[in-house]
Amino acid sequence: MQDLHTEEILLNMGPQHPSTHGVLRVVLRLDGERVIDAKPDIGYLHSSLEKIGEQLTWAQYIPYTDRYDYLSPLTNEFVYVRAVERLLGIEVTERCEYIRVMMAELQRLISHLMYFTAMGLDTGATTVYLHCFRDRERLSDLLEHVTGQRMLYNYLRIGGVRDDLPYDFAEELRSFLAYFPAKLREYNNLLTKNRIFRGRVENVAVLEPEQAIRYGQCGPCLRACGLAQDLRKTPGYSVYPEFDFDIPVFDTCDAMARHLVRCEEMVQSLRILEQALDKLPGGGVSVKVPRPIKPDPGVVYERVEGPRGEVACYLVSDGGEKPLRVHWRPPSYYNLQPLPELMRGGYVADTVIAIAALDIMLGDVDK
Repeated sequence: MQDLHTEEILLNMGPQHPSTHGVLRVVLRLDGERVIDAKPDIGYLHSSLEKIGEQLTWAQYIPYTDRYDYLSPLTNEFVYVRAVERLLGIEVTERCEYIRVMMAELQRLISHLMYFTAMGLDTGATTVYLHCFRDRERLSDLLEHVTGQRMLYNYLRIGGVRDDLPYDFAEELRSFLAYFPAKLREYNNLLTKNRIFRGRVENVAVLEPEQAIRYGQCGPCLRACGLAQDLRKTPGYSVYPEFDFDIPVFDTCDAMARHLVRCEEMVQSLRILEQALDKLPGGGVSVKVPRPIKPDPGVVYERVEGPRGEVACYLVSDGGEKPLRVHWRPPSYYNLQPLPELMRGGYVADTVIAIAALDIMLGDVDK
């Protein structure tokens, strides 16, 4: 019998491809349907956001931080204003801290719902995509009511937040908290327990804990490797230590584990929001800050737990009205690093699952 002649081929996946979740290009070396090697190519969205920050005053830079991860802008604002406040040596009011935490958890829900929609589409489940967007709209309405915007909020301020919560915010949020748990169960019935979905994600894109640590993985990607690292618990910041919530951890290290971590994190966010509403203190939402803002010369590194993991901001002040140096530590950039190892040896169809399960944001990667 004559041998069948085969040869390797190179396949460009992206940068314009619906399954790469943005302008990510991956060069695949294939033997038939098998991936021999994969090389991510980033930088198509490079926006010089860090250098822009060094040309603006400390306060003017806040709206630009929204652009790093545009599915979680309030988290970006949260870490930046905390970093500047540390440089200034000021503390915000307790009510402001509660409001910031609630905004951060609402952002986590919005971001994880977007993950659900994307993962559903990537595995051919269109129905769950429509249901998640329906409920995501309710959260967007809520944030629009507070901030005036639906996507890029520019709500946090150095020393506080721009405005206090609307008078009917608590009622609207409680209505959502009562409504959403049943919808979460619906999503899990539609997607998580679906036999076809499980067949696509279980034992796919496996990353061992040692590899995850070596690549600097964080957030749900790290917790899917059995490591319970969450900055809200350890070391804890803002008023998070006042809340009772769990850190979901799974140890199968595959795409399914990353999916389950995000499912459980939505449940925990609901718990935090409910407690925050019950404990919400009165008082002002801002403190006085010097004008113009000119922190003493110094260096600060501040970090918070975003939906994709550790978001950190490194600032250097020379005592002027502008930062001397701005550097961002984006979670998506680090979570993307092991992609070649996740893809290698799998099928082309598995590359879609590997990327979706990492839940990367290309604005976060390219900065």
